Parts: sequence; C-alpha cells; structure tokens
Amino acid sequence: MIHSTAIVSDKANIAADVEIGPYAVIGDNVEIGSGTRIGSHAVINGPTTIGKDNRIYQFASLGDDPQDKKYAGEPTRLIIGDRNTIREFCTFSRGTTQDKGDTIMGDDNWVMAYVHVAHDCIIGSHTIMANNTTLAGHVHVGDWVICGGFSGAHQFCKIGAHAFLGMYSGINRDVPAYTTVSGQPAVARGINSEGLKRRGFTPEQIRNIRNAYRITFRQNKRKEEAIEEIAELAKTQPELDLFLESLRSSERGLTR
Repeated sequence: MIHSTAIVSDKANIAADVEIGPYAVIGDNVEIGSGTRIGSHAVINGPTTIGKDNRIYQFASLGDDPQDKKYAGEPTRLIIGDRNTIREFCTFSRGTTQDKGDTIMGDDNWVMAYVHVAHDCIIGSHTIMANNTTLAGHVHVGDWVICGGFSGAHQFCKIGAHAFLGMYSGINRDVPAYTTVSGQPAVARGINSEGLKRRGFTPEQIRNIRNAYRITFRQNKRKEEAIEEIAELAKTQPELDLFLESLRSSERGLTR
C-alpha cells in the first residue's frame, strides 16, 4: 500500500506489495523488492536497488549524492539486499567513480538509528551497527561484524568478518577478522570469543583462532612472518582462512 501523501516517481519500479508511509519520497530509478516497508518521511533517491523484505524506518535518507567534493553528477548506485532493518535517520550515500561506483549492503543487517554509510562502502551480511556508527568512504565491513555505538571508521579501512568494535571505537587502520578492538584510536584487545560461541564455532576452532591472534599481535613478528606461520596452520585449520585473508589484504596497516 502506498499512502496518498507519499510521492513516488513514475520512473521508480516498486513491487506490488511494498508499503510506503505518509510523506515518503521515492525518486527516479529506484527499485524496491517485494515485502519491503518504507516508513513515513523516508527519502530514497536513485539509482538505488533495494531487495525483498526490508524494513526502512521514518526519516531515513538513502541513495542520495555522495558527500565527495569530486562528485560531478555521475550515475552511481546504492544496492541494498534482503531482510535488512534500517532505523530512523540513517543516511546511505551512493558510490563514486573514484571507486567501482557502488555502495553495497548485503542481507540480514541490523542498522540502528543515525548510522551513516558513506560512498563506496561495501558491507556484508548479518552485521549489527549500533546507533551513530559512522563509516567514511570506501570502508569494507565483513559478515557478522558488530559496531558499537558511536564507533567510526576512517576512509579505506577494512573490518574483517566477525570483528567486534567497542563503543566509541575510532578505527584508523584495518581490523582483522575475529578481532575485538576499542579505544580512540582503536587498539586490538583479543578475539571476539563470545560472538564466535554464539555462531557455533567449536572450542577447538576458537583456540586455533586465538593462537593465530597471538602469533600476529603478541609475538613481535612482522606481518609477513605471521602470515607465513598462520598459512601453514590454515592447511589443517580452515577457520583461519578469514583471519589470514584479513592480514594479506590489509593496505592501511593493522589495528594493534
């Protein structure tokens, strides 16, 4: 159902069962999948693609121009998957041509009020972003990451899968998979063992991940030395693959 006060562009492609609340605005080149609900006063501009069964609350602003002074009106995109919850006053920007042109969010994410996702961010699935989480441009966030309230990430940082960012964390370097960080600037505190337990990792797998963390952060090894040692362990401990990939793909240096 589309409320009589909502403004929906003739150039938008809206599934028949989408609900759009009072005074919401849906612009040109917006595609919204079946089962999605849009709250009152939300604004969605395009090109934006939103999948199925999402819940977008009142006053969210999605798919507007990137906050990048180099942006010159190029037709970039915002892509949002399925079953995401996006709460009040969240802002998601489209991408820029300085990157691949897309800002992307996966499936089953829980995004609390006032979260900002800047241009060219790539966010996986099953993440939680608490209130006022702020991601600068080009930040990559892996699956199952939890961002504490008021945490923020510098542009181009990578946050690996299953990482945990404590409240008010200031991320200025890459965070490896499974790692808990906190502080301003953030420092590594250990592994996200409680999160791993909840997601079904075995005690042995958690011990192996903790050992890889110690090799990287507690034995005064150069990153290359840690990668070599962990790569050997990963041959029989596949749970280390995500951690290893985080080390190998880091370009800004590791949060230590």
